[in-house]
Amino acid sequence: MEICDIYCVNDGRMHKAVLGTPLSEIAQEHGIVIRDAKTGAEGPVLAALVDHKLKELRYRLVVSHEVEFIGMDHPDGRRCYIRSLCFVLQKAVRELFPDKILVVHHSLPSGLYCELLEQQAGEDGSHPVWFITDDNLDALRGRMREIVEADLPFGRKKMLSEDVQAVFRGQNQPDKAELIESLGRYITSLYTLGDAQDTFYGPLVPSTGFLKVFDISGFADGFCLQTPMPGDPARVLPMKRQSKIATALKNHADWCRIIGINGVGTLNKQIQEGHAVEIINVAEARHERKYAEIANQIYERRSQVRIVFIAGPSSSGKTSSSLRLALQCKVLGLNPKVIELDNYFHNREDTPKDENGDYDFESLYAMDLDLLNRQLNDLLEGREIEIPTFDFKQGQRVYNGRRMKLEDRDILIMEGIHALNPAMTQAVDNARIFRVYASALTSLGLDENNSMSTSDNRLLRRIVRDNRVRGITPEQTILRWNSVRRGETRNIFPFQENADAVFNSALIFELPMLKYYAEPLLRRISPNSPAYTEAVRLLKFLDFVVALQPSEIAAIPPTSIMREFIGGQTL
Repeated sequence: MEICDIYCVNDGRMHKAVLGTPLSEIAQEHGIVIRDAKTGAEGPVLAALVDHKLKELRYRLVVSHEVEFIGMDHPDGRRCYIRSLCFVLQKAVRELFPDKILVVHHSLPSGLYCELLEQQAGEDGSHPVWFITDDNLDALRGRMREIVEADLPFGRKKMLSEDVQAVFRGQNQPDKAELIESLGRYITSLYTLGDAQDTFYGPLVPSTGFLKVFDISGFADGFCLQTPMPGDPARVLPMKRQSKIATALKNHADWCRIIGINGVGTLNKQIQEGHAVEIINVAEARHERKYAEIANQIYERRSQVRIVFIAGPSSSGKTSSSLRLALQCKVLGLNPKVIELDNYFHNREDTPKDENGDYDFESLYAMDLDLLNRQLNDLLEGREIEIPTFDFKQGQRVYNGRRMKLEDRDILIMEGIHALNPAMTQAVDNARIFRVYASALTSLGLDENNSMSTSDNRLLRRIVRDNRVRGITPEQTILRWNSVRRGETRNIFPFQENADAVFNSALIFELPMLKYYAEPLLRRISPNSPAYTEAVRLLKFLDFVVALQPSEIAAIPPTSIMREFIGGQTL
């Protein structure tokens, strides 16, 4: 027997293992458990990082490795859990409703939004949504729990891609078949769960018995598959019915289907057939129409509304959106004026600190709310103000003589992370404010039941922009991303529904465009980097996307949101 050395990150020790031993046996032999850093609660091992690459627990060691076993407290462990849960859902749907098609559309605050479609297509070629009743949901939930209690193993096998395509066409999953066909690969991995077969673009947990925490609740035309809470995986995420965001996501998905792009496979095929420029033009025209619609709403309320606030998470295109919206307001005869909310930061010594004793610049109270409210009210009452400027180098607010007054057709546009939080402008008449939420709410999935994360979409945008504009490496961007996401969860997402209008800044061609720019940047990240695992995951995802060519990227107009990230913007 050949023996290899295993350095286990979890216990900080070297272990001996026989070559060919699966990771599951090593974790069991050495009593590896996952302990939550915050609560101290123990949880099961779900997968492992082998030399910083994500592997299933069935993976067999062939040489010496560094191994880190992960659970629900790790983003990749959580993704393994959710992918596996989707397979259980798929199996239950096929058993209970064999004449229906399951589609997992996009993320919701509480989990994943799913619909069941009729197999028979309508006159327009699309599949109508099948109305699911409470009794149907009870039956589905019950069958899923039975599958979990049976502790059925997940399997995986490699097959000829043309045979896998035939499997999915037989299961009425043309998007999966089309994606595999568009990639041109000889072999494709097929996952199994009993007699159910499917594809998932990442590892699964060993068996269904690991998936005890979930629920399903009716939502819109379908239902929400509720997943475990981050930080408290013994409980499911509670239902939050954020209808405005859900509507924006659904509108985008419906529009994609109308123009004949059901998933990444269809998009790949359209690009391969030379339709990229046409797709770019149509998507940009849709954006312009939406900006015009929001400007019309503002214009119709011009007798009251004098201030427009724009908020959104990182890399959502807020800056471009504020400029594009200002242009549309000018078309209607309004005169937009812009003040940056960052000008109202407290002086550095007055900035609140976080639990680690560091300045918390993302806190609402890092802003001088008294000054902001006072100056906004002065403007609304027709008085002139002197606008401050914040010197970030010195950490001080300064005045340089810049003055402003709102005339009859003037409208003030301000953009910042707290712009939807009513606590920011408690002393200002809410009727005078119009709030816009901007985010890249992509709902274009890889296929019928593998959705695209809106967070991943924004991360790719930020990697490209930070490297081009700020000189920040992809590694640095990735390592900061979890902190950025925590700030968004605390300061932005809870206030999404306060928006008077939602602008979806996602563009259907942006993944092929971002692949062209992001892929070489991600490949520079060293295998020894703590960002390597995430880089590999993003590269694996991008591997399913056909990239745009430079001649096609040149067709993106200079006013596009995408130009904020790749350069060449003229706004």
